[in-house]
Amino acid sequence: MTIPDSYHFMMENGSIELPCKPEEERRIVQELSAKADSNLREGNLYYPISSRWFGAWQRYTGQTEGLYSFAANPFESQSVTSSNTVEDRPRPGVIDNTDIIVSGGDDKDDDPQLLRTLDEGRDYVLLQQEVWEKLREWYKGGPALPRKMISVGAQKKQFVVEVFPLSLRLIDSRDQSEVPIRLSKKASLNDLYGKVCQLKGLDPQKARIWDFFNKQKQTILLSSSKTLEESNLQMDQDILLEVPTDGFGMDSTGNGLALVPVEPSRSIFSIAGGPTMSNGNSTGYNPTYQRSTSTSTNGDMEDAYDGLKPLKREDRGGLAGLQNLGNTCFMNSSLQCLVHTPPLADYFLQDYSDEINRQNPLGMNGELALSFGELLRKLWSPGRAPVAPRAFKGKLARFAPQFSGYNQHDSQELLAFLLDGLHEDLNRVKQKPYFEIKDSGGRPDEDVADELWRYHKARNDSVIVDICQGQYKSTLVCPVCDKISITFDPFMYLSLPLPSTATRSMTVTVFYGDGSGLPMPFTVTVLKQGCCKDLNKALGVACCLRNDEYLLLAEVYEHRIYHYLENPSEPLATIKDDEHIVAYRLPRREVELTKLEICHRYQDIYHFYSSERKLFLTPLVTILEDPLSGMGIDLAVKRILSPLRRKSFFTSTTGHCSGENGSAFNALDEQMKSSGSQLVPAIQSIEEMDAEGMSSKELSFQLCITDEKGHSCRPILKDSSVKPARKVKVMLDWTDKEHELYDSSYLKDLPEVHKSGILAKKTKQEAISLFSCLDAFLKEEPLGPDDMWYCPQCKEHRQASKKLDLWRLPDILVFHLKRFSYSRWLKNKLDTFVNFPIHNLDLSKYVKSKDASEGSHTYELYAISNHYGGLGGGHYSAYCKLTDGKWYHFDDAHVSPVNESEIKTSAAYVLFYQRVNSQR
Repeated sequence: MTIPDSYHFMMENGSIELPCKPEEERRIVQELSAKADSNLREGNLYYPISSRWFGAWQRYTGQTEGLYSFAANPFESQSVTSSNTVEDRPRPGVIDNTDIIVSGGDDKDDDPQLLRTLDEGRDYVLLQQEVWEKLREWYKGGPALPRKMISVGAQKKQFVVEVFPLSLRLIDSRDQSEVPIRLSKKASLNDLYGKVCQLKGLDPQKARIWDFFNKQKQTILLSSSKTLEESNLQMDQDILLEVPTDGFGMDSTGNGLALVPVEPSRSIFSIAGGPTMSNGNSTGYNPTYQRSTSTSTNGDMEDAYDGLKPLKREDRGGLAGLQNLGNTCFMNSSLQCLVHTPPLADYFLQDYSDEINRQNPLGMNGELALSFGELLRKLWSPGRAPVAPRAFKGKLARFAPQFSGYNQHDSQELLAFLLDGLHEDLNRVKQKPYFEIKDSGGRPDEDVADELWRYHKARNDSVIVDICQGQYKSTLVCPVCDKISITFDPFMYLSLPLPSTATRSMTVTVFYGDGSGLPMPFTVTVLKQGCCKDLNKALGVACCLRNDEYLLLAEVYEHRIYHYLENPSEPLATIKDDEHIVAYRLPRREVELTKLEICHRYQDIYHFYSSERKLFLTPLVTILEDPLSGMGIDLAVKRILSPLRRKSFFTSTTGHCSGENGSAFNALDEQMKSSGSQLVPAIQSIEEMDAEGMSSKELSFQLCITDEKGHSCRPILKDSSVKPARKVKVMLDWTDKEHELYDSSYLKDLPEVHKSGILAKKTKQEAISLFSCLDAFLKEEPLGPDDMWYCPQCKEHRQASKKLDLWRLPDILVFHLKRFSYSRWLKNKLDTFVNFPIHNLDLSKYVKSKDASEGSHTYELYAISNHYGGLGGGHYSAYCKLTDGKWYHFDDAHVSPVNESEIKTSAAYVLFYQRVNSQR
């Protein structure tokens, strides 16, 4: 690729020669990025770069800052405004990655490491090798942090960049020295031996490396093609190097002596032992060492497989904790809840080998079920020593790579994967029959539901279906032809929204799209957890919206419409208090009309370098009708600005046009009122009056038509034709004439959505009931715009209304409380306290089936998955009830008793209930 001729860039101390212009830099990098993305393959190199430096480069080259990773090209985002000239955008200095590496390393470091707390997009971005090399050629600096792309997943391969390679601590048994070893988790044990022996100057034939997890010999790592990931090696764990000698230091078996720690003293607060873990960090202790001749290869008992000899829950097990392997508290929490599910524990403690389905293409060859069963049997074995779920985590990473690595994840998402994966691995159906689903055709619900359940069971038959799956009724109604469609679908858990009774005060400025009135701010009260349709409705009442009008909501940012809030289901939580929201009153028509969006600019006479125009004031929106022309746009602009006309100007210059009260403005105002909400062509004769009351066919304003992003500007002339479109966007350039005619103060200083008082009182913690959440889940509501339903009667996609009802309940009922909400602009967590029953949860009134054979609809709580803290640094734990009827707190490796009165908290995230008549 040819780099353009260098050019001179003006600086205070003269000129410096740069390789190319900023926009050219962006183009070159775009092309390099696109080329690299078209050739994704394992082994490609990527380079983390500080978001702080890269953001400065983006601004310099005229690109909006945003998330940039190898999977999302940042150069397709919009550019900065054209008013920002090259001189406005300072060129970044040398590449500086010191803020993202450990101890502020520099280029002299042989292997600088990234800080573990970094988040992609927020702290660093990943650049393709070609892009990194080009930027470094231009800017120098560093240090370089090469990372390889690897493939993950046993069934569906995915490419990911291994930003944090596996870091191991090598302990040399000869001198007790420790040294870090860093390799890809996809590296083989042969690679590990090669690196260790090169570091220590050893012959690979004379070295022996042990998996030394928890400072205990687990398994000897024989040199082979087996990967470090398949060997279940964890981040920051120990490996032990032994070098057999002919003299002192050999035991009776010929093994070199190793160092292992003396077990630390138990905490008086833990009945299961082990240090308390939180967010992947132990409380830490320094064990003393003693000589040992142990050669056991089964130190990590979860890795040991001793067959499926039947066990019983009554053998005083179930009190062992799970070690945190590095941000695995989300996994530990879900696992403890499942392990303490009575019918599931009974199943896996028996011999279930005959039910392993190794043929199911949707399963995991039975490996997930076997690994989970081994872990459950270990946790229910007598003894309270914490278990390290390394083998299970390895299987999880293999079959669900989204949970690999050492980042925090969602315990409910893991639970959903586990339940589905265990079902497929244990599905008793080896050949699934095909059924053609028939329409209900007016048949009784009982017959349709039973038929669909039989079809489901004929294809899905496992212990998970037996105890965890229920059935709900789904009713869809077409809003046009009233066609009713009823289906009965299985469910494994119920995700319940958290309705809120707490309200929120929101201020929105309403603009008249027909120019019939001045903009007016309205403050309305809405539910905190409401959506845009609720805000729209409240505003309509406040501003006396007519039946033939509607409100178009928009967010205004830096004198532009940042985005329109046209999705009625958009949560209000996405609108922050410091944002500026406006609403445009527009006519409601059956045929969609063309919207005219008007942005305002002014001449910056104080700008030193150029006469660029800058944006100011609030954008306006009105309606155009065909034909779209320059004159029509000009008249529409004049109309929507008419309420801003200065009365003093009319009084002094247009006395011959005044009405009874001596004001031409009032005369115009009366005519405007009489015209109602008619569109631009209906009042052209009125609008064509200029300041002196003379009729003119020349345009009244300096207008430019622009694109969606405001990049290009084309002057509008009186005979200009405009291509038909849903929206036309123009720039109105204000001159002294406009400032004399119109009072622009009404378009300045939009109020914020909510201005918090300095001494605002904190509201009492909100509390809702589990039944309120269930009611919100089952209520009738319209489908979202992205979930349109195809009506078989209309032969069209319709935004139907949907109603859910519970039909058949499982023995184990799982409620997921939807505390987390995600959108394009906001991530949020609700800490609302949900008051849920511990005993006698009666769901009889919610179950529509009249089949008495299903048994009781009363449930008892037996487990809770809790989430504490926020989205970034939260922590998971679990409460579980054991066979002795007592509750225990499982906080990773730490297990302690807890009173039943203490288990109801605002941290409750997933609730586990068992049907009363199914308890054993």
